Amino acid sequence: MGEYGIMQGQHVAIVWDSSSPTEALKDLVDKIQALVGADNRVCVENINQLSQSAHKESSFDVILAGIVPGSTAQHSAEVLAEIARILKPGGRVLLKEPVVTESGNDSRIKTAAKLPTALTLSGLVEVKELQKEALTPEEAQSAQEHLGYQGKDLLIVQIEGRKPNFEVGSSSQLKLSFGKKPGPSGKPSVDPATAKLWTLSASDMNDEEMDLLDSDDLLDSEDLKKPDPLSLRTPSCKEMGKKKACKNCTCGLAEELEQEKKSSQPKSACGNCYLGDAFRCASCPYLGMPAFKPGEKILLKENQLHDA
Repeated sequence: MGEYGIMQGQHVAIVWDSSSPTEALKDLVDKIQALVGADNRVCVENINQLSQSAHKESSFDVILAGIVPGSTAQHSAEVLAEIARILKPGGRVLLKEPVVTESGNDSRIKTAAKLPTALTLSGLVEVKELQKEALTPEEAQSAQEHLGYQGKDLLIVQIEGRKPNFEVGSSSQLKLSFGKKPGPSGKPSVDPATAKLWTLSASDMNDEEMDLLDSDDLLDSEDLKKPDPLSLRTPSCKEMGKKKACKNCTCGLAEELEQEKKSSQPKSACGNCYLGDAFRCASCPYLGMPAFKPGEKILLKENQLHDA
């Protein structure tokens, strides 16, 4: 097995960022190509363009991220999730990243404890720290230029993780049987110990050690109060705001609406009904009646109640 655990014939992706020295990146690519052989099995991707590279799921056996000497790349949750997506089941990721020893004001830089957690949350397993060391002068200068961090508590951590031996979202049918095997009588057999546990005999009722709950103790003072009869009465249709009586009305709204209909004045179409027959139309309900004052209540027979 070669350097970084890479073998011939494997597909490898190298993820770099703006902090990666150009010559160091070129030397790493040449070294990995020599390990895997020809046939374009090495892919080089910028960390900011990784999600737009349109790689298919399970494309690479190994991914090297931040491994370029001198690099101080920071790997976001989105980048780690994309790395996990394009790794083959069982594939490995080797990652280097500067971390701080304690949580500070700069949220961009993870602590040494949070970096393994970030890889685990991205879907990787068997995450383990391989190396932790102080920054070289070149790496310290790079952290200052690209991260804007001038503290002296930075360390470089190399960490490894694997993708599980199945694809994300894959499914497999489980053969489970929860049914009880039938006994000699054809009925499901019952464990005697289980049956005894749920059986209460007459002797158990007389056992002083048997703690039985009094059902009256389940009631409190509020449960024993007699309810107010008004609270048990069903509200009428009118109290509920209904303007139309329901079928088979028993609350009296139907009779009330019928009475209002009988006592209401018919609507005049011309407005001249009160002047007398000479001013009334042929369908006027007041035909044959003497003139009356406007607004005066006139009682009509049942067969005369229709709109004029």
